[in-house]
Order: sequence, then structure tokens, then C-alpha cells
Amino acid sequence: MDDRDPASGCLHEKKKLPAFTWEVRANNRSYHMQFKKKFAFCLTKKKYAGNAIKTAKYNILTFLPLNLYEQFHRMANVYFVFVILLQTIPEISTLPWYTLLFPLSCLLTIRALRDLIDDIGRHQSDRNINNRPCEILSGKSFRWQKWCDICVGDIVRLRKESFVPADMLLLCSSEPSSLCYVETADIDGETNLKFRQALPVTHRELTSEGSVAAFDGRVTCEEPNSRMHSFTGTLQWRGETYSLDSERILLRGCKLRNTNFCYGLVIYAGFDSKIMRNCGKIKRKKTKLDRMMDRLVIIIFLVLLAMSLCLAIASGFWAKTFQEKHTYLSALYKHTAPAKQAFFSFWGFAILLSIIIPMSMYITFEFIYLVNSFFINWDLEMYYAVKDIPAKARSTSLNDQLGQIEYIFSDKTGTLTQNIMSFKKCCINGTVYGLGTGRENKQPLGSGLTWSHRGEKMSDSNDVALLEAARRDSDPVLREFLRLLALCHTVMVEERGDQLVYQAASPDEEALVLAARDLGYVFLSRTQDTITISELGVKRTYEVLAMLDFNSDRKRMSVLVRDPQGTIRLYTKGADTVILERLRSRGPSETFTERALDRFAEETLRTLCLASKVVSEAEYCEWSRRHQEASILLQDRVWQLDSLYEEMEQNLELLGVTAIEDKLQDGVPETIQLLKLGNIKVWVLTGDKQETAMNIGYACKLLTDDMEILEEKEVSEILEAHRVTNSRSSSRKAPGSGRLSQQHPGTSCHKKRALIISGDFLDKILHTGEVLMKKEGRLWQWLPCRGATDPQEQGSLVEKAFVDLATSCQAVICCRVTPKQKALIVQLVKKHKKATTLAIGDGANDVNMIKTADIGVGISGLEGMQAVQCSDYALAQFSYLQRLLLVHGRWAYLRICKFLRYFFYKTFAGLMAQVWFAFHSGFTAQDVSAKKSLEFPELYAIGQQDELFNYRIFGVTLLHGVSTSLASFYIALWAFKDCVGSKVVGDYESFSVTVATSALLSVLVEIILDTKHWTALSFLMVTASLLLFCLFSYLTQSIDAFRIAPAIFRFPDASQNALTDPYVLLVVLLSLVVNTVPSLTVRSYHAITGRRSIQQKICSKARREPEPSVELRAHVHRGSFRRRSSYAFSHQEGYAGLITRGDSLRTKGTRATGGLHPQGAAPPSPSCHGPSP
Repeated sequence: MDDRDPASGCLHEKKKLPAFTWEVRANNRSYHMQFKKKFAFCLTKKKYAGNAIKTAKYNILTFLPLNLYEQFHRMANVYFVFVILLQTIPEISTLPWYTLLFPLSCLLTIRALRDLIDDIGRHQSDRNINNRPCEILSGKSFRWQKWCDICVGDIVRLRKESFVPADMLLLCSSEPSSLCYVETADIDGETNLKFRQALPVTHRELTSEGSVAAFDGRVTCEEPNSRMHSFTGTLQWRGETYSLDSERILLRGCKLRNTNFCYGLVIYAGFDSKIMRNCGKIKRKKTKLDRMMDRLVIIIFLVLLAMSLCLAIASGFWAKTFQEKHTYLSALYKHTAPAKQAFFSFWGFAILLSIIIPMSMYITFEFIYLVNSFFINWDLEMYYAVKDIPAKARSTSLNDQLGQIEYIFSDKTGTLTQNIMSFKKCCINGTVYGLGTGRENKQPLGSGLTWSHRGEKMSDSNDVALLEAARRDSDPVLREFLRLLALCHTVMVEERGDQLVYQAASPDEEALVLAARDLGYVFLSRTQDTITISELGVKRTYEVLAMLDFNSDRKRMSVLVRDPQGTIRLYTKGADTVILERLRSRGPSETFTERALDRFAEETLRTLCLASKVVSEAEYCEWSRRHQEASILLQDRVWQLDSLYEEMEQNLELLGVTAIEDKLQDGVPETIQLLKLGNIKVWVLTGDKQETAMNIGYACKLLTDDMEILEEKEVSEILEAHRVTNSRSSSRKAPGSGRLSQQHPGTSCHKKRALIISGDFLDKILHTGEVLMKKEGRLWQWLPCRGATDPQEQGSLVEKAFVDLATSCQAVICCRVTPKQKALIVQLVKKHKKATTLAIGDGANDVNMIKTADIGVGISGLEGMQAVQCSDYALAQFSYLQRLLLVHGRWAYLRICKFLRYFFYKTFAGLMAQVWFAFHSGFTAQDVSAKKSLEFPELYAIGQQDELFNYRIFGVTLLHGVSTSLASFYIALWAFKDCVGSKVVGDYESFSVTVATSALLSVLVEIILDTKHWTALSFLMVTASLLLFCLFSYLTQSIDAFRIAPAIFRFPDASQNALTDPYVLLVVLLSLVVNTVPSLTVRSYHAITGRRSIQQKICSKARREPEPSVELRAHVHRGSFRRRSSYAFSHQEGYAGLITRGDSLRTKGTRATGGLHPQGAAPPSPSCHGPSP
């Protein structure tokens, strides 16, 4: 790329880019600024993006046009503009056009202000993130600047506890061997520490600020992409080329931990960074009722045009007949041909009937949504007093959709869990200790613990019996158990004053080491080949002979040590499925321990089995020789080492079991149970490992022990069976028309199932994101089927099969998924199931999922406020979701549906009287309480099934309104036909007042019959409707109004004359009775025949067949034992190697990176303390 003309960058973009075209030169801004790329037509922009981000939708120039463009995607707004344009034509106008423009302007303004307020919040968030301080190399020294000032190729210095501002290549750090510890909670949800390590060459050479300023390396790597866990590139420096992978990269959003400072070269900045590539765009959300209303507007508009056309044709024929019959009036019609009159009548009727879609309904909509949002904000049951966080409805236009949710997609860490690990119980030599065993601490722990350092916090394992047993030191098994906890780990320790500070790679390891410390076995220090602990106040140093590292396949780790007496011992901890099968023998103690494991699994505690053995000197010497030979192999090194580890970890003696609690948020299991009873499926999408995700699944009762667990192997088999079924039926049916087999081979179709897959497996079966499709893979061999040769069609078939399988399961857990994959899963369910979805999370890694779902809920958690800022609703706890959906969501859906039914009924009842008049005028337009809602979550199903407002309900409402208008009109017409009465002379004014009053009282009686629970407010509203009708009738029919505008107010004293006539009052009463009798008859029939409402049916069924409570019983087959393993260990491979090589150990008197130390003052206070998106 050295000789490439920068001006030709646009031309290169037209071709398919090769694999590695991203070139970054250190400390050379001018080189990167010269490159451009094409992005729209012939427009270009910088190839290398700046680090400033913009997640807001609007700016000052685009707000008005873009917001209006979005609002006019609502068909009703287009319809109203069409009516206003018709009203500007004087020949057919019925009202001044500005009287309709004003309410439409109010409606658009209300929605625009709501969108503006939301976008201002996004602007503030962007500003806070872009203005965070950082140290950027400028010339020969580092200067404090802002995140938005960072460019590709800059070198940035990061300090401890700061967030990484861009994707950077780690050059060196303050730690030995330039290690760097980071927390990636915002990326994958894991809070355990991960290490990154700089290249040895940059670690050795970059030892001062001057050498960093002189660094001129060139990185060539892949184009910016969304793959969070992969990176491929090379570094060219001083004539040498060095390979780069993801272990050398610090991603934007990571937090620097346990590392004083580090230096990084910016590779991807701003929207080119991997986390921003996964964030997705803001999507305008519409509810199911909104979409249905758009379709109804089109249907009603077409019906309106058809009615207007029929009436206009009738008007033309009537005019022709009238003129022929009354020739003496021909002079009045000499300029009005029947065709011309029909034309104007068409548009006149179109305007007259245009109120069939009343603008007032949409304005009332907004107020109903607003009031429903206030109810959510004011709900004290969703107020979290501990942190003073109320529930917040950030969007006011989605409340009714809260009552129609079918699928919930939830993050795990920080959403379901508190991510706090505590040592709860253990079983040692057949004895169970811990809380709930009857051996709990009944008194404050005291002063007798002479080994505890001052000021150190005790763990939760406050068991007097265990403390006393440890103090007596009479049980050799207990002694070895506690030694193992203090020796077999990768924790680093630092002494600060009189306290020991442990730096653990996972919260599990820290909990175990803290538990050993509290019981008298204190981890003090370690070197490359020794580890020192204090055993009941006595300091002992063990020689570390080997560390057998943990990985996800081995599910265990071991340490081989020589104690001060010279005895060699192997200490091992790991999953019960791998430890129990490696025991020397099984006795009563082992049997009891297995029962304890069952018991801990029932309590959903995370378990580890601990074992040890004595190794002879001769055995060790032979094993050590072979280990040394295997460690220098160039081929099959990993396999040979694993074989040696397997050989050493045999014939173990079981010491006991530890049980750690991964604390759930309050009320999570109960909430999931209620949601499941409400026919809502909960899926967990997490970046965490499978074992920890499964453990939480059982803990929160998402998974139960009577479920069949479908993992990747079983999913492949089911999809393969589906492929075979499809291929056999393809000759008879269209491809993909065969239904997915709901039955796993050898199981009952009624058996409960749960699906557990990883993000990598999802990529393999769906080739999502930017992963290249490998044709040789087993799953891809069967993709092409008859009639589906298009790759896009093939992908759709696989998607459909996978979604059908997943939705047939009672629970789904997706592990190790990226933010983009979370959004993809949500999108697949929306696409293939047409389901209403809700996503809930608390971190920036959940933002894309929250934006994609129909409803996004942000948890005000520990991972910052990005999820809340992009959400539609903000809650403090996951448990508040039950009230948000089952109470507020259901109530909002009921209110909106009842409002729509009543409003359409009222509109048709009053409007259709205009049509009937045209035939005679010559053609001249709460249900149940919140407690009951939670007690019977089955009531929620009515929203999912669109029971309360659909096309059938709309049709019934239309017929009801038409029948009311017929009765009101023709009863009055019959009564006025002979023009009798004490005062009435049969004029049109009195006739119209009679019809209007009859229709109004009929719809008021209908709402009175439909109201199940009367309150002072509902009584006031019904009364106010009648009084306001009387008031406005008086004002618009007064003599003064007639004098001011006789063309508009044409009915002086019409109501007073008509409604004081007893004959007219009897006509109104008759119309009211005729309109009310059908409604009363239907309600009486339902009551007599015992036909119940859907609420009554579900409540009765719930009482008759209560849902059995979920009990966690361990009997699922795992390994060689009929027991569910509750093993879960959030640990990363590689830490043992760092320790044995000495890379992570700091020696006194030496500096890890020579003279490379940051100078200057501490950083200024950042404007925002949350992690970046």
C-alpha cells in the first residue's frame, strides 16, 4: 500500500476488498487523513473514522423534515392532510380548513416534542462519552485531551480503572511481561478478569516515553467488522513482521483492572470499533394496534370513497328526475347539470363522511398513552428504595404493546444476577457445613480468629461448627481441604498496609480463597515456583512443581506441590463429572458426598469437587521428564500435555465439595414463573459460558429437572431429520412447507424441552454476521434442496427450521453470543413468528437487542446507563417486569381496546345518520385488580391473542354503530313525518337535534352498561359528557352566535324548542329503549346461559388446575451418574502458564517495563463514569 495513490481510494472501494486492507501507521495522522471512501453516489468520506460517536437521530437541520417524514408514515396523518386539502375548495368545503389544521398541528407537535426530548437525552449521552478525558501522545509527550480527539494511529496511555476509548493494539504496560488485565462486562457480560499481553518485542523496546514517541510500526489487518472475539493482523517494525491476534487487542468499552497503566496503538476508532459495529441503529417502533389502525384507515378510506361514489351517482339521478318533474324550477338549475352535481356531491360526501376516522380519536390516544405512562412512573410497587430509582416510561406510545408480549429476551449478568459470589456451604469427609444445615453461626464471629488481618471483610460462610473444627485441627481431611483452597488457584495477592488484596481472574476463585482465609488458611504470597500460606497462624511455603491449567474441556485444574516436609502432593478441583470418575475408590464418605452434591444442585449452588493424592518421588521424576519433553514439542503439544495431565490426575482421594452462590436479584424465580404462567416465553442471551448460564437457568427456575436439554449435537440431529423430511416431501410440496419435527428421536412429543446453544454454533447453522460459509461442514451439505437454489432462500429455510425448533422449547439459553447475535435472534423470532418481543438488559452489550425488540427495557444496573438511554422503559429490578407486563401492560391494552371499540361505535352511530338523511334529502356525510392480575397471570393471554380488538371486533362494532344510527334516524323520521307536536313544526333543525340527542344518549347508556367498576372519576366523565353536550348546544345555537356567523351557526334555539316538547322527549326515549334493548338482551343471554368472559374462564381454570410449583430435583443424566451437575466456574484458560513462566509476577527492586512510567498529574474528572457503548 506504500505506493498507492491516496486519491484512488474511491476507485478501490468499487471492488471487493481483499482480506487485509486496513493499514495503520503509528504516530502518523497525516497518512490516514488522505484516504477517502465512497459511501453514497459519488460522495466520499474519510476511510479512517474519528473516535467521536453519534447515536442521536436528529440534529438542528434534520429534526423537522425527518420527524415529519416519520410521522407521515402513519396513514391517519396522510388521511387528515387529504381531508384538509379538500376543505380548502370552497365549492365542497363544510368547515374552514384551518379548523382542521389546528388539531392536526397539535397532534404532530405533541409527538415531535416527545421525540425531541428522547433525542436530547441521546445527545447528552454522546456528549458525555465524547468528552471523557484521555492521554494522547502529541509530539514527544502525552497530553490530556478528549475521547473525540483520538484518531487512528494515535498512541494512548490508559490508567487503572479507566475505560478503553477505542480498539487498540497493546504495546506495553506496567505489569511484568506487559500483561494487562481487563474486565469485559460491557462486551460479553463477564466480570471475571481477562488478560491481554503485548508482543515481547514492544515490551522490551518501548521502555520510555521517548521510545514510544519514536515508535513507527505499521499494522496491517482486516477491515472493521463486528466479530468481537477474533482479530487477525501483522505488525511490521524494524524490518521484522510479527503476528497479531485478539490476545493483543484491547477493545473499546473494556475496563482496565489491576494494571497501573498501559500504552496502546489505536487500530479502529469510533463507529469502526467492534462494540459500535454491534450497537445497531435506532428503529422507530410501532405497536400491533398501530399497524392494524394503519390498515383499517386504508380499508375505511376505500369504503368511504365507495359510499361517496354511490351517493353521488344517486344524487345525479335524483337531480335529473327532480328537474324533469319540476320544470318550473328549471331556471334555478340551468347552470347545474346532473353530472356536475354528482361530481360535487361525491367530494361533499367524502368530506361529510371523513369524520369516520376522527382526528379527536388520535389526540385522545396521546393523552391515554400519557396517563398510562404516569401510572407506570407513579407505581410505588416498582420503586427501588435502596437506590432511589423509580420505574420510568421513556416512551409513551408503546404502553398497549406491553399487554401483548409473547417472548422475553433477557441478559444474564446484572439483569438476572447480582454477579456476587459467596461461599455458602461445603461437604468435607461426609459432613455438610454452612447456612441451612443447622450448624449456622448463632453469635457474632469474634476475636478468636487470630489469623485474620485487621479490616478484612469476612465471607458469608459463618458456620461455628466449621470454624471450631478448623481451629481444633484434628481432622486431616479438613486440613487438606482448606490447604487445597489456599494453594490450588491462580489468584494474585498484594499487601496494602495491613490488608491483603486479592486479584482473582474470576469471582469464584476469589470466593474460595476468601473462605479459606476466614477459616485460618491465608494465602500470603507467591513467586514463580513457590506459594506461601499461613495455616492457623503458622507460615508455610510450598514449592510449586507444576500447574495443570484449567480449560473448558478438562473442567478442572490441579497444582503439584512439595510441602515443607518434602512430600509431593497433587491438589485438584473441578466438576463433579470429571473428579468423581477419577477417584481411587468409593466408600461411604463418597456416597454421602454425592448425595450432598444432589442437595446443593437442588439449591442451585455452583459446586466444585476437591481431591488430592500423594505422589511418590520416582513417579514425579518420570512424569516431570516426560512433561518437559512434551512442553517443547512443535506438533501435538497440547494433546501430549493433556494426556500427561490426565495420567497424573488419576487415583484421587475425595476431600469434599464446595458450594458457591451466584446471587440472583430479588424475586427473579417468582417473576419467571408468573411470566411462564402468562404464556410468555423467556430466553436468556448471554456472553457468559454455558456452565454458568445453565446454573443460573436452574436457579431462576427457567430450567427444570424434568426438561430434556437439547445441546448442539441434538440440535444438529433434529435439523438433519427436518432436512430429510423436507427433501422427501419436496417433490409433492413446496420447499420448506413441511413442518419441523417437534420430536427428538426416542422422546415423547409432550416432554418439556430446553435449547442451549453457543454463539459459534449459531454462526455455523445460520452463517450470521460476517462469518464465511464453509461448504464442507456437515450442516451445509444438506442446505441445497430441490427448488431452493438461491443462497438467500436456503438461508431462510435454515432460519425457519431453527426458529421453529427453538420456539417449540419451553426455555432457550444462548451462551457466548455477541451483541449483534443477540439482536439477530430477536429479529429471527420477529420475522418468522410475527411475535411481539421484549428485550431486557443492563449493559452496552444489550443495546442492539433492546433497539431491535418491539419493547426495550433497561435495567439501571452496575454496567452504566447505555441500556437505559436506549430503552423504552427503565426499571431497577428484573422482578418489576411482572408488574409492568401483567398489570400495567394488561390494563393499558384493555383501556386502549375498550376506547377504540367505544369510539368507533360512537362515530358510526352518529355518522351514519348523515347517510340515512341523504336518502330522504335528495342526497345533498377496568376489569380486575392488580393483585388479581398477578394472581392469575393467565389473564395476560388475551393481549397475546388480540382478543379485545381485531378485525372481527371492528366489524361487530361497525354493525352495532350502524344499527344504532338506523334506529335513531328512522324512529325520529317516523315521528316527524306527520309534523305533529305542541311546538315542533317538523323543521330540519328540530329533527337533527332529536336524532343527535337520541344517538348521544344511546352511546352514553352503552358505556354505562360496559363499565364494570364505577369510580368517582368514571361517574364524573359520563356526567361531564352529557353536560358538555348541553353546554355546547346552547352556545352554538344561541341567537348571539347566529348574529355573529349565520352561515356557520344555522340552528338558533333549535335544542331549546325541540327538547322542551314532550312529544320529542318521548321520541328520544323510544330511540334510547330500542338501541339499548339489544345490548341488554345479549348481556342477559350470556348471564342466563352461563357463557363466561375469557377472564372468568381463565380464572376458573386456574383455580381448578393450579400450575404445579417447580422443584429443582437432580436426576438428569450427566456423565456416569444420574444427577444434574451444578458445576459452574467462570475462569479463563492461561493463567497457570503466566504464573509458572513468571510473566505475571513482580519481583522487588525491579521495574516491569524499565523506565516507562507515566508522568504528570492525575486525570481530570471524567464527565461520565459509565462504560462506553
